[in-house]
Amino acid sequence: MEAAAKKIFVAMSGGVDSSVTAALLKEQGRDVTGIFMKNWSDSAFLKDTTMCPWVADQEDARKAAAVIGIPLYTFDFEKEYREKVVAYMIAGYKAGITPNPDVMCNKEIKFGLFLQKALELGADFVATGHYVRLRRNDEFRISNFEIDSKLKIQNSKLGCQLLQAKDRNKDQSYFLWTLTQEQLKYCVFPIGEYTKPEVREMARKYGLHNAQKKDSQGVCFVGDLDVFEFLKSQIPTHKGKIMTASGREVGEHEGVEFYTIGQRHGIGSPGGGTAYYVVGKDAKKNILYVGEGADDKELYGMALEARAAHWISGNEPELPLRCEARIRYRQSLQKCIVNSLFHVSRFMFHVEFDEPQRAITPGQSVVFYDGDTVLGGAVIVQKV
Repeated sequence: MEAAAKKIFVAMSGGVDSSVTAALLKEQGRDVTGIFMKNWSDSAFLKDTTMCPWVADQEDARKAAAVIGIPLYTFDFEKEYREKVVAYMIAGYKAGITPNPDVMCNKEIKFGLFLQKALELGADFVATGHYVRLRRNDEFRISNFEIDSKLKIQNSKLGCQLLQAKDRNKDQSYFLWTLTQEQLKYCVFPIGEYTKPEVREMARKYGLHNAQKKDSQGVCFVGDLDVFEFLKSQIPTHKGKIMTASGREVGEHEGVEFYTIGQRHGIGSPGGGTAYYVVGKDAKKNILYVGEGADDKELYGMALEARAAHWISGNEPELPLRCEARIRYRQSLQKCIVNSLFHVSRFMFHVEFDEPQRAITPGQSVVFYDGDTVLGGAVIVQKV
């Protein structure tokens, strides 16, 4: 059949999810090519400096591709990754916010450079091991493998809708809110309908050696990075005061750039014994504000302001919008109202929640949902 002849490039990281993605598509009769992306080769600042993660990951991808019976090639995006993801991360921390490099990596690398190069080399679609689902056209059914006519997708009133995965604990839709219709129409997400245990069981069935490989941790493509030490190599330390919201000085820090809202570790107190958590930062004055205990009232807020909103449908919804949102990965969906701050800027939005939210963090993403459907997202500017 026509769909079976479609050529699909699969982003293979060496992990079990992308390996099973490739195996499923191969089993379905697709013309599958594995692609390993080399984006970071520096082992400095990794928590385990004895390892060179990309080499081991590439070997795992090679072994999986051999078992599946598909070719594997390597795309070297290291220069672009440093320019588009690492530089963005460093600039964000320098500005006193907490950026989300995984969101930027998906936008610029996986669904930017990788997708572009795959299409240039003749691929009809790209597939990844993300735990998300895709609804195509106006059929109102979830289909991971429905990849027939791209023209049909272009003419659809609904286009492509991104949905949460079946496995809510592994759902990665939070990191994919920047994707466009133009990108999604070329995407396939085969494992979105499966749970992680089911994926591991399929890996065993396929005879994949990485069936029990641990999930990747830390920064996208880098590994378990010691972010604090890495940032200190990029940003000069400059001591400042640690103060409570009431104005009491309780310690000293090395620069507000190295701390994030809700963080406990690394904040000292001369008196000892008190657990302090970051509740705010004044980047201009280099003051770190803390509260006492993990549930200090200053950690909570009912609303936030956000910028640079992106709507997956391609059209801004009618505002005010009653929907749900999350402000961090794996957070349960929170009911909210999204409204425009047009009097401030046409690119600014106000999000008010029904319930108090802990650790609203500037630089992180707020992602909007209508049930399972990802509507879009924005970058948090501040708690209000």
